[in-house]
Amino acid sequence: MSRLTDLTGRPRDVLHRELDALTTESVASDLGDLDTFETSRLVSLMNENDSEVPAAVRQVLPRVAAAIDDIAARMRAGGRLIYVGAGTAGRLGVVDASECPPTFDVDPSRVVGVIAGGETAIRTAVEDAEDDRDGGAAAMAAIDVTPLDSVVGLSASGRTPFVSGALEFARSAGALTVAVACNRDSAIGRGADHVIEVVVGPEFIAGSTRLKAGTAQKLVLNMISTVTMVRLGKTYGNIMVDLRATNEKLRVRAERIVMFITGCAADEAAAALEGGGGSVQVAVLMLLRDLSPEDAAELVESSDSLRTALAGA
Repeated sequence: MSRLTDLTGRPRDVLHRELDALTTESVASDLGDLDTFETSRLVSLMNENDSEVPAAVRQVLPRVAAAIDDIAARMRAGGRLIYVGAGTAGRLGVVDASECPPTFDVDPSRVVGVIAGGETAIRTAVEDAEDDRDGGAAAMAAIDVTPLDSVVGLSASGRTPFVSGALEFARSAGALTVAVACNRDSAIGRGADHVIEVVVGPEFIAGSTRLKAGTAQKLVLNMISTVTMVRLGKTYGNIMVDLRATNEKLRVRAERIVMFITGCAADEAAAALEGGGGSVQVAVLMLLRDLSPEDAAELVESSDSLRTALAGA
């Protein structure tokens, strides 16, 4: 490989022009002597920078909502939510995916995080992996992306080849594609069904997109996974009723949820949860509708939410 080209064979001058156009790579002119500031001023300035992110996300809320509705429809039909990214963006996708099973008791295979470089890249930088466009396509092929799936590509710059390759493969497979970037007119957005571009401007440390860009992507991911699960009936009001009680804290939380919804005492909640196999929804139906564990479980299975189950019991 020539030093005048990158791993994709493109001339370096083309890459320089691409990066020059990215706000996430620009240098904030008022921070040129940042390294001379007192620590108290530095943390204050970082906080000011971070406060700009929610306003930037607010500008794209209609796009986020539209993507969520389409994702939820496909998941309701049996599809998966698949995040794909490299570096910080990839790790954020893996984190969001890994938190869905304990929070919403969704099968781990239904929300998937794919990162360039594989498992190693979650903890250790595998920098060249993001340039592997074919690797992105191969990663989607490896998990058998289908037309029912939704693939969310994450890239602060909006030009990561691994993500572009993954989205291109997903489109060819008929999957829903969503591009989440922090620059306008992103490469990953070209051809995507939904394009969410949160423009946060220059970073506190120029080019360090784990900062504002990372925060923006995390906020969008929070919305995508959380609101999708709300649409899928995983909550009752703003209460988690499908959490997976895998430790003592979560078991107590489950009891408190049952107590809150039904008004029962702690021992009644604990007994109902035990009788209902640990399911909050089954326990609630047993207590409020005087159902057997079997009948309550059957009603949960046939209903699209606890609210619907309660209305039909």
